[in-house]
Amino acid sequence: MRYTELGNTGLKLSNLCFGASSLGSVFHETKEAESIKAVETAIEGGINFIDVSPYYGYYKAETVLGKALRGIPRNMYYLSTKVGRYGKDGINTWDYSARRVTESVYESMERLGVDYIDIINVHDIEFQASLPGGLQKIVDETLPALVELKKKGLVGHVGITDLQLENLQWVIDHCKHGTVESILNFCHYCLNDDKLTDFLDYFESKDVGVINASPLSMGLLSSRGAPAWHPAPKSLAEACTRAAKYCEEKGYPIEKLAVQYSVSNPRIAGTLFSSANPMNVQHNINWANEEPDWQLVEEVQQIIGDQMRVSWHNT
Repeated sequence: MRYTELGNTGLKLSNLCFGASSLGSVFHETKEAESIKAVETAIEGGINFIDVSPYYGYYKAETVLGKALRGIPRNMYYLSTKVGRYGKDGINTWDYSARRVTESVYESMERLGVDYIDIINVHDIEFQASLPGGLQKIVDETLPALVELKKKGLVGHVGITDLQLENLQWVIDHCKHGTVESILNFCHYCLNDDKLTDFLDYFESKDVGVINASPLSMGLLSSRGAPAWHPAPKSLAEACTRAAKYCEEKGYPIEKLAVQYSVSNPRIAGTLFSSANPMNVQHNINWANEEPDWQLVEEVQQIIGDQMRVSWHNT
């Protein structure tokens, strides 16, 4: 597995990283023992970066991950969690205030069973864009609170996450250089959307490390097709279904090609995938250590055609 430094953080991330959202039964009900084994399989396979959030499963993902991490030496992994997006009983809530995000970090450390978070991320900043204060609140209040925790030694580095790349750029542009050390963006470096490449020069110029997420584009690039809740337009989903069928006919699962493509860019430190199934975790590790069939990549993208880079709003 390739290891690449994340910006100027000094953290060398595995090109394939583990997203713990599945541990929160976000997509379907999961078994705790199997989830713990999935984390162990990831570490044993060379993955050294784990990302989670209190929002995933309304605290369940952090709780289950904390149990899994009890048996793993702390120097075997880097850990990232988030602040700002929460929920309870199926109701989403957002709170990017300094007081809440500070409390949130302490709460997350307790659930995770650690006394130090390698990266603390502001979760899905676009939701603050529609709240009082807009994205300026992230700049003026949220990030300074996290920087204070960094000064206290509770967190190592500060980052921001969002689907919309323009929001990430706006916040970085309005912060003191070095405040934002990494970004996490999803569904913009995968077989059907490579928009993230348009921003790599910008992020590098600001010394901001880049983490990619969701190589399967939240299920669009899968043999079983996008889940019913997927926010993608129908035309994009249908194009990806055609691409998946074409890969199946070639005897090359689209999931395999998608993972290989998403981890292939050396300018992206790591790509997050999520699974609570140990066998699926091992498949992803095996795929990530192989070069993609670039001819098939080209053919798949031709099938997707004018639906390339078609996106959607976060939900």
